[in-house]
Amino acid sequence: MQNLMIKSHKPNQMYFGDYIFILNKGLNSGKPMYEPCPNCFVLIFPNAEEKESYYWLSYSLWKAKFWHLHLVGSVIPFLRICDFKKEFDSKTRMMLQEQEEHLKSVKALRLLEQKEAQFHKNLALINDMKRVILYRYINKK
Repeated sequence: MQNLMIKSHKPNQMYFGDYIFILNKGLNSGKPMYEPCPNCFVLIFPNAEEKESYYWLSYSLWKAKFWHLHLVGSVIPFLRICDFKKEFDSKTRMMLQEQEEHLKSVKALRLLEQKEAQFHKNLALINDMKRVILYRYINKK
């Protein structure tokens, strides 16, 4: 974690190397992304392996709604960068202590993400087929 840099993202900023973005406004604060958005932090890594590892760590924290405790603001909740740095550092260090368990979890999460993507693709195909059947039914002469 010593080589990890966490900064506020600036829309016109170019980053070199391996990086991910973490949403910092709204109820999805803490969500990791590969593409930037206006309200996010950028995490810059020394190599692709660390990037992938920390992506899944941050994904786990986001899915577990870990960041909801650290949101501030009454209308649009947001995550402060100082809170994010402190909590992300301590939580990821703790999660990485069990390296074998971490690798198993990452493998399982990747598999589940692939299955979820396939499921959504199948749902889209089913909806397309429904549309075709209804179109044929309506256009009978």
